Amino acid sequence: MWRAHRRVPAGHWPRAQCRGTVTLAYDDRHRRRMRLTTDEGQDLALDLPQAVVLADGDGLMLEAGDFVAVKAAPEDVVEITAPNADLLLRLAWHIGNRHFPAQILADRILIRDDHVMVDMVEGLGGRVRRVRVPFNPEGGAYAHTADGPGHSHDRGHDHDHHH
Repeated sequence: MWRAHRRVPAGHWPRAQCRGTVTLAYDDRHRRRMRLTTDEGQDLALDLPQAVVLADGDGLMLEAGDFVAVKAAPEDVVEITAPNADLLLRLAWHIGNRHFPAQILADRILIRDDHVMVDMVEGLGGRVRRVRVPFNPEGGAYAHTADGPGHSHDRGHDHDHHH
């Protein structure tokens, strides 16, 4: 069994040393320790010093010094578009104000399918379409602080920030 002991961000590890891939859904990419199987069928023990969110393209360094590449699995999500950039920015703000995981792209936003969020987006004039694509939401303002990757201030409630 291979053992991965370090995550190296996408673009910062030598792709020539890639021994395989592991494809994981978003919920399966926030890990510290886990037994995995690579896409090629190799057993892999993930044993990181702390829990991290594994992003598409990250490399998991093996004890021998080579790598296994992380791939984001296609998932059922909602694609949000708008007739203009101003509305898309407003929609992104409303989604972020609710601390809802979102992948922000130049021409669309991807979120998990949630009827309350879909109703809000449509009520504000956005268009929604269900798609199956890899989901890589933003890490958030606290994703790389001393609190550690993946740390969340989401307390499970909607609130405004007029303190």
